[in-house]
Amino acid sequence: MTLESDNEAGAAEAHVLVAEDNPAVREFVVRALQSDGFSVVAVADGQQALDVLSREKFDALVTDIVMPNVDGIALALKAVRVYPDLRIVMISGYAQERMRAHNLEALVHRIIAKPFSLEEICEAVRDALDAPPGNNV
Repeated sequence: MTLESDNEAGAAEAHVLVAEDNPAVREFVVRALQSDGFSVVAVADGQQALDVLSREKFDALVTDIVMPNVDGIALALKAVRVYPDLRIVMISGYAQERMRAHNLEALVHRIIAKPFSLEEICEAVRDALDAPPGNNV
């Protein structure tokens, strides 16, 4: 499933890929980021995200950690090989999985616990995009 922003202001802002298997959370993140002016493409799992990344360039990746096919950690590792400047924000409702992501401090810019607010997800993406290289979790 791919959703693109029709927000004209988003064209001037960052291009964000969202990978989230839960349709309700995915839609919430897409709407939050679009309302904040981002151009957004959303997919349902890590494999779909890799497919989209092979065709389009993104400024940021927002990914759930626990997903079918390719999880968020494997997705992040593969994505930064191709796009080393890609900013990554991870989201998860599982404390154990968030701890796994903390081992990727060189790659991940923010880790957000579910549930999160519209403001929290938008702030995390803005902060990740504004952070100097190497200024991660």
